[in-house]
Amino acid sequence: MRPPLRIAVLDAKTLGLPDRLDPGIDLQISRWDIVSGTEYPRLEEIDAVLLSGSRYNSYEDVPWINRLVEYTQAVLAQDRVRLLGICFGHQIVGRALGAQVGRNDRGWEIAVCDVDLTAKGKKLFGMDKLRIQQMHQDIVFECPPQATLLGSSPRCAVQGMYSPRRFITVQGHPEFNEEIEIEIIKNRTEVGFFSENQAQEGLSRVGNEHDGISMGATFLRFLLEA
Repeated sequence: MRPPLRIAVLDAKTLGLPDRLDPGIDLQISRWDIVSGTEYPRLEEIDAVLLSGSRYNSYEDVPWINRLVEYTQAVLAQDRVRLLGICFGHQIVGRALGAQVGRNDRGWEIAVCDVDLTAKGKKLFGMDKLRIQQMHQDIVFECPPQATLLGSSPRCAVQGMYSPRRFITVQGHPEFNEEIEIEIIKNRTEVGFFSENQAQEGLSRVGNEHDGISMGATFLRFLLEA
C-alpha cells in the first residue's frame, strides 16, 4: 500500500486547494484485507472506498469475490460514500452494476498505452488523450447504463466509468511507475504468462511518459465534488 499512499499525497498537493484538502491531516487511508479476512469497513465510518488492482480474476464465482461484489452493491445503493475502482476494482464495479466481465480474447494490455477519451473523459481528466500504465487481460465488456463511459482503447472498449458523486473507475494503473511495471513484466515472463516478444514489446514502453499523477488528482477532485 505504500506506493499508492505516496501517490495520493503527491496528488493532493497538485490540487492547489489547501483550504479544502490538506494532505497532511485530511487524508486518512486504511487497508482492508478481504481475501484472507472477512471484515469490511462500516459505511457510516468512512467517506470513500478504493477497490484496488489484484492478481485474482474479477469474474470468478468464489466466496470472497462474491462478498466483495455484494459489498460494492451496498456502496452503490447509498449516496454518501463514494467509490473508486482501479483495474480489478474497475471490473468489480462493472460486475456489481450488472455488466459482463471476463477474459479478453484480444489478450494482454501492458505498459504505457493510449486511451481515447470520451467527451466526459476529456472534461474530467482535463486532456484529450490519456496515457496510463496497463497490466490486465480481463475487461468489462460493456459500459452499464448506470455509468458514463470515460474512454476506450483498441484492446479494451471500457477503460473507465463515471457517475457524479457516486463512482469513478479506470482499467489502468495510475499508481504504477516504470519500476513496478518492469518487475511485474519480468516476473510474469519467468512463469510463462508473457512470451519474450510480449515482454520486450511491453518493456519498450514502460518508461514512456504517463498521466498517473494527473489521474490521481482527478480522483481527489471527484471525492470533493459537491
